[in-house]
Amino acid sequence: MIIYEGKSVFSGIAIGKLSVYKKNEQTVKREKVADVEAEVARYADAREKTIEQLQALHDKAVKEVGEAGAEIFEAHQLMVEDEDYIESVENIIRSQCVNAEFAVAETGDNFQKMFLEMEDEYFRGRAADIKDISERIINCLLGGGSGGIESDEPVIVVADDLAPSETVQMDKDKILSFVTVHGSANSHTSILAKTMNIPAIIGCPVPLTDEMNGKEAVVDGFEGKVYVDPDPDILAEKKKLLLKEQEKKALLQQLKGKENVTLDGQKINLYANIGNTKDLALVLENDAGGIGLFRSEFIYLGSDDYPTEDEQFAIYKQVAQTMAGKKVIIRTLDIGADKQADYFNLPHEENPALGLRAIRICLTRPDVFKTQLRAILRASAYGKISIMFPMIISVDEVKKIKEIVAEVKKELDEIGVDYDKNIELGIMIETPAAVMMAEELAKEVDFFSVGTNDLTQYTLAIDRQNQSLDEFYDSHHPGLMKMLKMVVDGAHKGGAWAGICGELGSDLTLTKEFLAMGYDELSVSPGRILPLRKIVLETNVGEYKKEKGLE
Repeated sequence: MIIYEGKSVFSGIAIGKLSVYKKNEQTVKREKVADVEAEVARYADAREKTIEQLQALHDKAVKEVGEAGAEIFEAHQLMVEDEDYIESVENIIRSQCVNAEFAVAETGDNFQKMFLEMEDEYFRGRAADIKDISERIINCLLGGGSGGIESDEPVIVVADDLAPSETVQMDKDKILSFVTVHGSANSHTSILAKTMNIPAIIGCPVPLTDEMNGKEAVVDGFEGKVYVDPDPDILAEKKKLLLKEQEKKALLQQLKGKENVTLDGQKINLYANIGNTKDLALVLENDAGGIGLFRSEFIYLGSDDYPTEDEQFAIYKQVAQTMAGKKVIIRTLDIGADKQADYFNLPHEENPALGLRAIRICLTRPDVFKTQLRAILRASAYGKISIMFPMIISVDEVKKIKEIVAEVKKELDEIGVDYDKNIELGIMIETPAAVMMAEELAKEVDFFSVGTNDLTQYTLAIDRQNQSLDEFYDSHHPGLMKMLKMVVDGAHKGGAWAGICGELGSDLTLTKEFLAMGYDELSVSPGRILPLRKIVLETNVGEYKKEKGLE
């Protein structure tokens, strides 16, 4: 038995086999070959394997997001079979007597440069597609897999770290737990683990070797330990803990259907945060009152080009219809900082967390913004949708946003498209500037939702992704708590309701504090809904205020 220790970011017990997740990035070397025709044949075989992978991805996408969202994989199949691309690869192999991997890499680079130099924006966007298919073919040539989870049973995923674009493409049904060598407590891997209600450990020095694949292991999210090839007594002990956890979950199930009301009659809405349509099952399973944060940027991160209006509309419509009249708050795209999509071609920035991101991209690229707004407004005819705008710092920004929304509404009116004329508009409070302007901002919108992850980062001047600063990162900082009280007070004075959709909303040690502050809503990972409801039902807010001297 070998024990590896790290930092737990979500508690629980997982028992299963390890699966080492490796990125598709491969090192390509130029090598001379004697038999060029054999190398051409290798390339043909790799091409066929790539097409099979793309077909499998297409079929999976159809089930999860519909035909429109799966079209990109059909387009990639056609590009793999493009005659000009094939001829270029084969010509480099034959004329230079080089290995197929090098020929594919060279062709990919040449075609990518060619597309990037074109004036037409559509063709420039194809450059990212060329890069993707070239990497897939090279991966097949080098004997790699498709870059996903290659297992027929649920596994413990072990990785160096995971980017948002990687987590969004994973098959969630096959994941028992996450263990990463790097990453921070606020990384997207951590957020995904919380959404899925599975244990996760970061900063854990598990070797990412082929030998680790398939080994039996136990992840203890309470202790922050991973037991590889556990001894029989350890395995028996952890199985008992797992059983207790399952029993606790069963007891929580009895809270389904109950109203979120404290002992002294204070009501609060408990909504769920999700990243894609596949999370809807978790929302319904955990009895959330609605969706307080639909992270629409994951639609962009899962695409190789700007998603079209119809592609987005199909997804938003599905969410609205599935929630059957319950509130669905869609956050407009929050690209930038740690969430990058190559086709946006964002400039390199020394400090991207303070750079071109979120609403700043939307206001500087109104065509992209309007496309998303049209899709959301069209979907609002099929359910109770609200729109939320991230990273707001001023009243002027909100007024500009409202002007753009009015323009989009007018366009839809002119062509007779139905939508919710009274759709709620809200903003995220993530900056100290927005906190200080809370009352003025509340007069412009219907609601606030506090993004505590970024608000903590900007208030403490600590990069929340920087693992080496974890000891300085205090999410319960008194200054932050004062800000959260200022936000809800300012919202109510200005006539708006206020919620929290950041990770602090899931912190069960703060639930009573948020009730005392007067928050109207908490939006959390689906698996946190019932534990939160238990605390709400057992709390007397008046008594809590007296105990804390808040009255």
